[in-house]
Amino acid sequence: MKKTSFIGGIKENFPSGLVVFLVALPLCLGIALASGAPPLSGVISGIVGGLVVGFLSNSNISVSGPAAGLTAIVLTAITDLGAFELFLCAGIIAGLIQLILGFIRAGSISNYFPNNVIEGMLAAIGIIIILKQIPHAMGFDKDYEGHESIFDNGLNFGYFTELFGAVHIGAIVVTLFSVGILIAWDKIPALKRMKMLPGALVAVAAGILLNELFKLSGSSLAIGTQHLVSLPVPKSLDDFKNLVTMPDFNGFTNPKVWVVGATIAIVASIETLLCIEASDRLDKQRRITDTNLELKAQGIGNLISSFIGGLPMTSVVVRSSANANAGATSKMSAMIHGVLLLVCVLTIPFILNLIPLATLAAVLILVGYKLAKPATFKHFWHLGKFQFIPFVATVVAVVATDLLKGVGIGLAISVFYILQGNMKRAYYLSREKLNDADEITIKLAEEVSFLNKAAIKKTLKNVKSNSTVTIDARGTSYIATDVLEMIQDFANIRAKEEDINVELLGFKTSYKDYETDEDSHILITHRRAM
Repeated sequence: MKKTSFIGGIKENFPSGLVVFLVALPLCLGIALASGAPPLSGVISGIVGGLVVGFLSNSNISVSGPAAGLTAIVLTAITDLGAFELFLCAGIIAGLIQLILGFIRAGSISNYFPNNVIEGMLAAIGIIIILKQIPHAMGFDKDYEGHESIFDNGLNFGYFTELFGAVHIGAIVVTLFSVGILIAWDKIPALKRMKMLPGALVAVAAGILLNELFKLSGSSLAIGTQHLVSLPVPKSLDDFKNLVTMPDFNGFTNPKVWVVGATIAIVASIETLLCIEASDRLDKQRRITDTNLELKAQGIGNLISSFIGGLPMTSVVVRSSANANAGATSKMSAMIHGVLLLVCVLTIPFILNLIPLATLAAVLILVGYKLAKPATFKHFWHLGKFQFIPFVATVVAVVATDLLKGVGIGLAISVFYILQGNMKRAYYLSREKLNDADEITIKLAEEVSFLNKAAIKKTLKNVKSNSTVTIDARGTSYIATDVLEMIQDFANIRAKEEDINVELLGFKTSYKDYETDEDSHILITHRRAM
């Protein structure tokens, strides 16, 4: 496998880290606002998510920070407890519980999320990103940045009337100008090769310059401060210290604090596992994240964040997808984004406060489009109804409710289809047996569903380099696309990188050739090397 030096890793991932920083900054502030917490608490969470979780995690794509899915819990908890300082104790408790979940290996639950549900979640997040950024793109910023669902109180037609009545032409001009730059950077080969000058940075700089020109000329197109990034600007070290809130440790004697901590731990862990599964799908090299290590990293991150006045965090789909689309190759990108947040907030908040929200909306709208592009819907349509219906149901449910409820609905529909057959037990080889084997034969049974994904994934993960693997599907009538794609990724990507000789027997040429949707039985045998 190709090794990258530390300096090379920084150079390779700086552009994507910069893009994530630009995306994360308004999200951190918006989520803090939505949570009823001090503005800097969201930024602190983003810094810790980038530096601490980014360093400890072995996920190459995911980025952690304050999560929109926790805003309702945090807002209610701060109100009930009466003080943000008491709430920080709940964050510490949540971090401890996540550490325990990591040590008891609870992360393996992520292996049981089918790909159509994960892809549906990503497409829904893309749609939500676009819908939530349209107001910013039009110069209407009544809605806060970190909100997740768009139908919390029903479909509010008054909101749309107010939106179109408050259109700001200058914001639209900045948005279109920024979108044009981003598309040019993505389509023109000469610009695309300029890795150290990402399109997002050029678009943001151009947005600032264009708005400053509007101001200098006295044009009505000038965008006011209410439509710009808003960071606190400390004038001295004492001012900065006053912005940081420390926990009130008396909260540990309050039973309500423990209930809130446990709630945050459960919700944050589920959201993190969902995002990790999605991030691994976005990784071009299809590397597999250790989800138990991820829970430990999130736990440590939440402990540190809460001790220094930050919000609880999770791995976040919006930032992770922006990271992947910007070309990140390792976790160095997430760490660079954390460094940029720290340095810029400490040194140049007054410059960051010149960034129009419209130009950031342009960056996010294109991220949303890439997640929810029509080709994804077309792909699942061609896979058949057993894949398409759960996919679309997940998209609609996540957009109409929230991430956890939507994924739950999609998962329930997937399980309903799968459980029409009889689920049989799957077998896998232990790491010890695989370490002793130079030749491995995996014989698939007649039916292989996504419920068998974990067993096959564990076996393939433990196959050692320079070995020979035969995967026999000659007696198989159905293979879930999740499993089929995983086998293809193993054979086409990892096997080539690690000199693993793979022989595939009996696999059909099209997904549609596997027409049933029943559960499976996997029988794996191996021959020890002489």
